[in-house]
Amino acid sequence: MNYREQLQRALDYIEDNLCQDLDLGQIAASTGYSKYHFLRIFKAELGMTPGEYIRKRRITESAYEIADTEKAISQIGFEHGFNSKENFTRAFVGEHCIRPSEYRLTDNSLQLLFRESVTDSVANLQPRILELPSRQLTVLKSDEEAPPGFWNRYNCSGFSRKLSGGKNVTDYGVSVWNRELGKLDYYIGILSSEAHGDLTGTAQMELVGGLYAVFSTPKADKFDFVNRIHATWDFIHGKWLPESGYQRGPGYDFETYQESSREYSEQIFIPIRKPTEKGEADEKTEH
Repeated sequence: MNYREQLQRALDYIEDNLCQDLDLGQIAASTGYSKYHFLRIFKAELGMTPGEYIRKRRITESAYEIADTEKAISQIGFEHGFNSKENFTRAFVGEHCIRPSEYRLTDNSLQLLFRESVTDSVANLQPRILELPSRQLTVLKSDEEAPPGFWNRYNCSGFSRKLSGGKNVTDYGVSVWNRELGKLDYYIGILSSEAHGDLTGTAQMELVGGLYAVFSTPKADKFDFVNRIHATWDFIHGKWLPESGYQRGPGYDFETYQESSREYSEQIFIPIRKPTEKGEADEKTEH
């Protein structure tokens, strides 16, 4: 059954009253469903509860004002539905792993929740197919549940310049599937040839050379940059890889970005094998 129209009424109601006290019963009433049925549909369709959606939207709208105004952070939190500075700070840290004051100071990009999806902006992305040499990285391992939270801490703590000894360099984010634990391990760091600073807690990692599909995420601003990154990853795994004819090659997926550039576009590297290699392998097996 298509619940899009009813859900849209609920989302419109939330947006019209985002900074007010919102009651689940009132939101459900805007759709004509009972609270129980509405909650089940909302979570099934959006992947989160109405409460989680409201919190993420309030934090997103707050981020605009933190970055672009000189209002007190406590005032911004209060105006966006948080009843105290402490509650606002707690919610912001829970969402982004950094404090609102740290975000204002560094003005880095965050993974925000917008009213409209940006997924369509990556629908026609085409990669460059390049042969790349091996490279050695000096990396820090993430202890956050998701990569965006660790990127926030990495950028706000100035880890890149600490590792490089004060220079602006390109950062690498590397995804490594941990077979033993059945989860993704994530690392951020810089080229070892550029690592001349404080290397406390770092490890060495090699990115093997070979054939890669290299995607550049669509240009964005600081507010929708992270969402465009996620939309690009979804496009790669959900559409490009299954339809391209290429197979995944040996090595790790990784992404590169230089925060100081403020270009809000990153490169994503996927190790691949040429389409012909599978056919050749099949022929050898047959003989």
